[in-house]
Amino acid sequence: MGKQDSVAAYLVEAALHRLRDAPERMQQILTRAGIESAMLEAPNAQLPAAAVSRFWLAMAEELDDEFFGFDSHGLPGGSFALICRGLIQEPNLGRALQRCLQYLALFIRDIRGTLEIRGAQAIIRLDTRLSDGTLKRAAEEIFLSIVLGVMCWLVGRRIPLNRSCFSSAARLGEPAPWHWGPLVEYDGTRTEVAFDASYLKLPVIQDLAALRGFLRSCPQWLVVRFRNDAGLTSRIFRTLRERPSDQWPTLAEMAGSLGISEQTLRRQLGKEGFTFQEIKHEVRRALVFSLLRDRSLSVSEVAVRAGFQEPSAFHRLFRRWTGIPPGQYRKELDRAGTPCRSAGTST
Repeated sequence: MGKQDSVAAYLVEAALHRLRDAPERMQQILTRAGIESAMLEAPNAQLPAAAVSRFWLAMAEELDDEFFGFDSHGLPGGSFALICRGLIQEPNLGRALQRCLQYLALFIRDIRGTLEIRGAQAIIRLDTRLSDGTLKRAAEEIFLSIVLGVMCWLVGRRIPLNRSCFSSAARLGEPAPWHWGPLVEYDGTRTEVAFDASYLKLPVIQDLAALRGFLRSCPQWLVVRFRNDAGLTSRIFRTLRERPSDQWPTLAEMAGSLGISEQTLRRQLGKEGFTFQEIKHEVRRALVFSLLRDRSLSVSEVAVRAGFQEPSAFHRLFRRWTGIPPGQYRKELDRAGTPCRSAGTST
């Protein structure tokens, strides 16, 4: 975890809700984590990832809850390890994900996750009973971060999201949350994330020996890694996002601008679960969805501006992302009264 890595402060602020009536206990937790209470008050504040990791550990110990007090029942200490022991016995990701959501439902009562297949897309849908909007969004983010982090670990590779929708409102002035894929929507009827269903066929490659190492830093590591807003990957993503695709630097040029070697850049990105090529792919996806909202551009012009040399390649890839052609996706955008509706699904 690098010194510049950071996590959104509102996740920590929300997690403290169980200690609001016990200010001394709350202050003790913040002191153990090395977090000053004033750091939580600024809009869209960021906290050092290392401090957030210490905070999660301290809160889990204080509350005996690995879900940090967001749920009326919670995830008692040791529950996460027990769940993971069952998941490594499954043959593929699809079976493991179904089992993971079932196991979590045995402990967590206020958030229920279900897996749906809609065409070429796999959807993790949340049904949440939390009424407080701030707590609800934080709890859903942490729940999904844990599930998605476990999924990636089970198959030994990153699983990119194609679309995310949150039932809560966007935070004012919040930077684009690229962690949740190239298309992020808010104020929906429910929270859900979508990814290519083909990933469900990947085999589970982890075993008991690997699990022991994984558990030494979980579940707080999953949240910190997934919501790291100032890691090297985030910095490179923002750098590329601000430039036209034909002006993107090469790996060597990017390493030079950061003052490090290509080997060091590859190694540091690998620790965050990415390659330079994967970051470029994520930026291109985000750019495509942004450009498609500009009706002055034809679909062909969108493809060119996003750096696709062959329109056919763009159409094939877009169908993989959404299950429908880009032209049909534009029509879906024009439909009123269907917030967060998944492209290609029935109403």
